[in-house]
Amino acid sequence: MIEQPPRVIEELVEAASGDSDAAEKLADIANADPGRLTPHLDRLLDLDVLWPPTLYRAADTDLVRRVVVRVDGGETPGDLNHLLLVLAHSGHPLAEAAMRRWEAQPPAGAAELHVGPLAYAPEGGWTVSPDGSRRQLCGDTAYEWLMRDAPQRIDAPACPWCASPLWIAADVDTAEAAAGAALAHTGWSGRLVIETCHFCACYTTLYSQVTPEGGSTWWTGNTRPSYLGDDGEPEQPPTPLPIIGPARQSPFQASAWNSGGSTLGGRPEWIQDAEHPGCPGCGQVMDYVGLLGGRDLDEFGEGAYYLHLHRPCAFAAVNYQQS
Repeated sequence: MIEQPPRVIEELVEAASGDSDAAEKLADIANADPGRLTPHLDRLLDLDVLWPPTLYRAADTDLVRRVVVRVDGGETPGDLNHLLLVLAHSGHPLAEAAMRRWEAQPPAGAAELHVGPLAYAPEGGWTVSPDGSRRQLCGDTAYEWLMRDAPQRIDAPACPWCASPLWIAADVDTAEAAAGAALAHTGWSGRLVIETCHFCACYTTLYSQVTPEGGSTWWTGNTRPSYLGDDGEPEQPPTPLPIIGPARQSPFQASAWNSGGSTLGGRPEWIQDAEHPGCPGCGQVMDYVGLLGGRDLDEFGEGAYYLHLHRPCAFAAVNYQQS
């Protein structure tokens, strides 16, 4: 994107409270370089511009403290959902400490939430492990995933539910510097192949068991949804194969909507709420690997596939979101 001068950013900030287009343009700036908004976040908070919360990724200590004080004051309990999202996306240690405290001592408005304060952390790409330590679910390095046509596999195993040929959603090797950097947060070493059913993954999270040699096996514990019919015809999976391209300017530039938005590593753009699956082996939240946008897989495609990994249990997962 074209870098906007400070004066233009100031004008967008002043307009953002009543202009969704202005807020969207600010979000684009935050995706490319979150720090460019840091000097303007106090004003956005004064204007009660709390959406999208990704605007606050580079919030400094003073701004985070203001948000924490606002929650503790209990004066705007109806804003608690958005304020927790702001804190989660900031990822700031002060935000983490406050969210841990509120988990035990819920603030005003918490009774109206569907989950506890710490459950918001994955929206910002982090979580708290069972031992109480903080764990990053996403990487700080991202690469474009370019699509290259590949011939249909004649020996592809079939989905046990719909009989469609299984689809190789990813095939990367950490021996390649870019793949190693993008997957560093997962701890994976070796080749990673994620094979799944492109059709059934649209209806439920699908898990596979993976090996550092590039093995990928359908997990027999996958549970078929009751609403998935038995009368459909097998469908051919997408033919494009994602190939690692240039590095992204920032880890926040994946797009679930636009052509060219498919990305290895970095942070996902969720169409709905964040949906990091739990590992079927141990229950811990899985690490994020990358996003494949429907527009990149098919000219008329929509939605996005999200890829995940939990190295200790050697499970991969694929889920899907659409508007």
